[in-house]
Amino acid sequence: MTRARSLMIQGTTSDAGKSTVVAALGRWLKRRGVSVAPFKPQNMALNSAVTAAGGEIGRAQELQAIACGIPSHVDMNPVLLKPVTDQGAQVIVLGKVTAHLKADAYQNYKAELLPIVVAAHERLARQHQVVLVEGAGSPAEINLRENDIANMGFAEAVDCPVLLVADIDRGGVFAHLIGTLALLAPAERARVKGFIINRFRGDLTLLKPGLVWLERTTGLPVLGVLPYLPDLSLDAEDALPKADRPSGSGGQIVVPAFPRISNATDFDALRLLPDLNLHFVRAGQSFPASDLICLPGSKAVASDLAWFRAQGWESKLHHHLRYGGKVIGICGGLQMLGKTLHDPLGLEGRAGSSPGLGLLELETTLGPHKILRHRRGHCIWAPMVPVEGYEIHAGVSHGPALEQPAFLLSKDAPPAPDSSSDFSQHEGEGTLSADNQLLGTYLHGLFDHSDTRRALLDWAGLVSPETAPSRPEKRHIDLERLADLIAAHCDTDRLNALLGM
Repeated sequence: MTRARSLMIQGTTSDAGKSTVVAALGRWLKRRGVSVAPFKPQNMALNSAVTAAGGEIGRAQELQAIACGIPSHVDMNPVLLKPVTDQGAQVIVLGKVTAHLKADAYQNYKAELLPIVVAAHERLARQHQVVLVEGAGSPAEINLRENDIANMGFAEAVDCPVLLVADIDRGGVFAHLIGTLALLAPAERARVKGFIINRFRGDLTLLKPGLVWLERTTGLPVLGVLPYLPDLSLDAEDALPKADRPSGSGGQIVVPAFPRISNATDFDALRLLPDLNLHFVRAGQSFPASDLICLPGSKAVASDLAWFRAQGWESKLHHHLRYGGKVIGICGGLQMLGKTLHDPLGLEGRAGSSPGLGLLELETTLGPHKILRHRRGHCIWAPMVPVEGYEIHAGVSHGPALEQPAFLLSKDAPPAPDSSSDFSQHEGEGTLSADNQLLGTYLHGLFDHSDTRRALLDWAGLVSPETAPSRPEKRHIDLERLADLIAAHCDTDRLNALLGM
């Protein structure tokens, strides 16, 4: 098979739209029958996904694989960094944890990672017609240029062209583009073949004089101006939503925004329901009255729980329970609900033990091996309701609370959702408290599917008619909208030329 042509999408800033543009191009090419794969050499994100083979990659690359219509693979994101502190991160290489490093040590480690990253890209290039490469942050970070594997260092290693994406919605788009070019070395600048301007609102004729100036000044074409898409709901690489979902008339759901919150995408499906109010509560904000509190995943469970307590929110949680409120703890949130957190190896901070919230009779011990797997089964309290999710955790929980599981999951094949299932082939997962107020689970993605979402909201006493698509359905709708933007607002002839089509 002929080796693929690669095109790298770099951004002038973080959140310029690199992930979105790669997903859009991937779906546009898939619709044309092109075999295309996404690739990000180095990602730093706390939202991650599990591949079918049990490897861990960035959530954005999982989304991009869906856009391209192919299963995700660890080669699509060979290096994933998951920050544990402001100066240190867990390093995941080809889907498995290999080290816990501080920032300065990682800078030296990158030289060893470059051959691994290039080899992963080469494997994808031999299997597909096109590889769409996503950069990280900005290529103009002078302090990170040495041993770079994320932006121009990678582009030079595999000799691929680059498009620069800038977000006009945040302002200063021409300064971002010109400034980025100015800070690149001459050889790096020569790799840039054009620009894509993202999230444009308004009358394009008012922007055209600026586009003419930009092309004349740089000698590079603007390949597209992509309009701002309202209500776009795609899996975020890391950041939380900038604002709460617009207020509806239904129930209130509160999610504490831990400093190291992980897989916050668990709650994207709840944001689709128009009559529910979902609030991410941040530091210094008041903890509102709610029907349901969801404690999310965390990459630093003990320190995030200490932060939660420092906000004065532990008493709010107890008040919520006294008045009949419901609580769901997911992954790190489940661990927080227990009696004790043990970190004997210091994987998430200082080695030792710390008290949990003491609401569930269980303890958790962090170990060096991470559990990564997809699970399927059904709800204990609603046997006809299927459950599907994935696990990403290094902690192992044990205790009497787990003798009353929340879900019954298949050990191998998915169980039949009826009471006649062969229970010997299933195992309990999570916990449901005796008073029916606390539900804990290691499963991420529980709300993504409509039936499970409905069952969990019913359990929480939130009566809400299902007037929204499931998460996979909404994802598909939005990927199609993005592909339409590429077809309508990009110079597809120039794109085809860059891609060797």
